[in-house]
Amino acid sequence: MNRPQKEMHFVQRLGWLRAAVLGANDGIISTASLIVGVASAAASAESVLVAGVAGLVGGAMSMAAGEYVSVSSQSDTERADLARERQELKQDPAFEREELARIYVQRGLELPLAREVARQLMAKDALGAHARDELGLSDISMARPLQAAMASAASFSVGAAAPLALVLFSPTKWLVPIVFAGSLLFLAALGVIGARVGGAGILRPTIRVTFWGALAMAVTAGIGAALGTVV
Repeated sequence: MNRPQKEMHFVQRLGWLRAAVLGANDGIISTASLIVGVASAAASAESVLVAGVAGLVGGAMSMAAGEYVSVSSQSDTERADLARERQELKQDPAFEREELARIYVQRGLELPLAREVARQLMAKDALGAHARDELGLSDISMARPLQAAMASAASFSVGAAAPLALVLFSPTKWLVPIVFAGSLLFLAALGVIGARVGGAGILRPTIRVTFWGALAMAVTAGIGAALGTVV
């Protein structure tokens, strides 16, 4: 008899994948835009490099702090809901069991079976059953502030390092077009990697990320050129 193959799902990766893709995407776009904008203002290569490094450090810290604060707020809400549910289970377990059974009825079970399922699940882990089926919380979806902060900061730094590397190896007069084109290639690669890791299609994420990256760099290049002319 052939043993059934284990199914592969990608939803378990959503927590860190979202933070990592967002961080790398922001690192490439913001740093490349900063470099292109400063270079378009006719700044020296040294000034462009310093601006890029400052953008990398400041952006990585900002991403880490922002992710930690926002995900911590989500985590606080989740803990408060769980504490409230734990108290309700102590005060009126019969009502909570019936509430859980009604949820299963809405999902298609007949009432007697729904009540039996609720009884057995609550006998094993009442809070876990209510967290999962009433509140929609699970190990996969639970907020992890530190993980999100570290993933965002690390991925931002990796993303920002890519256009910075181009500055180091580009002639001054070709710096803007090289950083522009190279950063679009990095963004396209990021779109492909993110889609592959998440098990999604490749074309749409790649087009989406390169379009917005090109727009951001074009706008900052125009502003930099205008300010450079005025100043």
